[in-house]
Amino acid sequence: MIENPIQLLLSAVIVSLGLLPSLAQAQQRVSDAQVAAMVEALRQAAPQTKNPNDGLYSEWQVKPETLKGWSKTCLKRELTPTQFENSPAIARSVVSCITRRELTNQFAATNNNEIASVRGAACWWMTGNYTGCNKGFTGDYVQKVVRFYQQQRSKPAAR
Repeated sequence: MIENPIQLLLSAVIVSLGLLPSLAQAQQRVSDAQVAAMVEALRQAAPQTKNPNDGLYSEWQVKPETLKGWSKTCLKRELTPTQFENSPAIARSVVSCITRRELTNQFAATNNNEIASVRGAACWWMTGNYTGCNKGFTGDYVQKVVRFYQQQRSKPAAR
């Protein structure tokens, strides 16, 4: 039995150090290439309503109420839909920020299964839920995102 507080502290540190590699693996960082591929896949798969006044903004077809929270999270300020729509660089930046967050969450939830993570993030993007996008419109959408993601990931990296 450990009675000495110093021994107890040292024991706790040794145990903690032993856990660090497994914690680091569980919190695997999503690569910039994965984020870029997902952002582009979401852009390519965005539903085209053919209605210029559909209430969705940018090439990613984002709702104004969604944009408020995302811009506040990523830019620390709210953007108007017009600001988002009129600046492709800012739109891509916000979408990349949110995509990184969601892919990271999904990698942790799927034990680093890349395609399952893409499916979960694509489902969340469309519905706000990570599951339930297996059929119908959302199922087709998720399949499109996965296909575009795989195409992006198979391209040689830019030098």
